[in-house]
Amino acid sequence: MVSTVTRTIIQKLGNAVKKVARSKGSSWWYTPHMAAATRAIAERIPLVDFILEVRDARIPLSSECTQFGGLLPSSRHIVVLNKVDLAKQSEIKEWMKFFDQKSTACLQVNAHNKENVKQLLNLLQARARELIKTTHSGKTITIMLIGIPNVGKSALANSLHQIGRISAAEKGKLKHAIVSSQPTETKNISSLKIASHPNIFVLDTPGILPPEMFDDELCSKLALTGALMDSIVGELELARYFLAIFNLSKEYSKWEKFSAIEEDWCSTLLHGDEKPHLKKRQKMQFATDHTQDLIVNDVRRTLFEAVSSFCGNLEDDKDFSELIEVEFSMLRRAFRVAPEPNEDGCRRVATKLLDLYRTGRLGHYSLDTIPIPNKFLRT
Repeated sequence: MVSTVTRTIIQKLGNAVKKVARSKGSSWWYTPHMAAATRAIAERIPLVDFILEVRDARIPLSSECTQFGGLLPSSRHIVVLNKVDLAKQSEIKEWMKFFDQKSTACLQVNAHNKENVKQLLNLLQARARELIKTTHSGKTITIMLIGIPNVGKSALANSLHQIGRISAAEKGKLKHAIVSSQPTETKNISSLKIASHPNIFVLDTPGILPPEMFDDELCSKLALTGALMDSIVGELELARYFLAIFNLSKEYSKWEKFSAIEEDWCSTLLHGDEKPHLKKRQKMQFATDHTQDLIVNDVRRTLFEAVSSFCGNLEDDKDFSELIEVEFSMLRRAFRVAPEPNEDGCRRVATKLLDLYRTGRLGHYSLDTIPIPNKFLRT
């Protein structure tokens, strides 16, 4: 179910993205640097042994790198769904079935989970040995990572490099690809060794976007997951988009326990029975750091209470809009943001809320809908 309010937000976000995309003088969208990177990647595709197309597991279709579709041979093209820790596990399983039905090699990984990365590295080594055995080629294999901005290519390259060097017991200084929560931080193609016997090198490449975008929902999903700069659409509208998605999900139902904890805490303070270790722990929390467990749990409790106590109709546009504004007001207190006469306070709330969503602290979400398989089966 998608409310009219959600559609209105999506249209607003889409229009903002398309406006920037159409602006040829944009300092960020498809700059000459990105155009040059696109050409450089296209030139290297025939020269490498495997292409790992890294996508965001929350948006397996929307994060497709569409520019190279016709250049990617199916035998050497592997889709890697990264950030699986942020997506619904039940949806990930269905997406794996979907790609299998399309005869597309697909792997899932969390670039920050060592066991996940080890499994991926083992699979890549097996594919490399098989390639060398069948083609009688040289003993050096090159793998290129491609994808849109901020899907975790550099983080995955670093993890493969670190774990691969440790597994091979190789000495020497580790290299590092630039990793950032902001899109388009990787500027150049860099090479990292990830395995020996056979030698395997991975090429980390800059994130690539198409010159133009036309679909509002696609633009909105890319913006919410961090593939686009927040400044393009504005943090406030992005936060409203997240809350619209959140309010129609069941994620809040998991947080009822935090409401009970708050009641017990208030009862303890009321009767003067606060324990010394609780006082010490409370003092260790930093009120301005929204990533602290104390504040994160307060945010969860706030969202649970806002949705569970909502008496309106989620299918009514007016009620749905009012719920989002009430949540903003309640979250200001949860994030310890002082009331301000302008939008600065709301923007600070929005920025903190988006950060918690993007780091998985506010639940797991899959934004793309799995297509009907029969429409996409190869004939």
